[in-house]
Amino acid sequence: MLKKGTKLNSILTGSCPKCQEESMYEDNNPYNLGKIYKMHETCSHCHTRYKIEPSFFYGAMYVSYGLGVALGIAAFIISYVFIGTSLKTAFISIIVTLVLLFPLMMRISRNVWINFFVSYDKDWKDHLKEKKS
Repeated sequence: MLKKGTKLNSILTGSCPKCQEESMYEDNNPYNLGKIYKMHETCSHCHTRYKIEPSFFYGAMYVSYGLGVALGIAAFIISYVFIGTSLKTAFISIIVTLVLLFPLMMRISRNVWINFFVSYDKDWKDHLKEKKS
């Protein structure tokens, strides 16, 4: 399903968008809140810099906002429409959903943002050899 070389693979696994050989994060667990934003500077395989420019990942806030709205709407529809809870309970379910999924949402937002700008390169090893020559 998550075929190497696809954007979806890089986004869901948090792997380097260029080579998809290793995780961009120092700790793969997004719920380790002390290290949620700790990223490697570069990929140890293809040497892609993750922070393309200063404050690069501020743009991920826009992605995070969209994901948060989508998750909130989904939580509301599931609890209010499908389960049939009260309006108050439906809004509580939105808050609980967003709080529980916040760390995962932050990581996925960064993954989506960097994948807008960096694409998979199946020939990354050849390009790396060319640079060294």
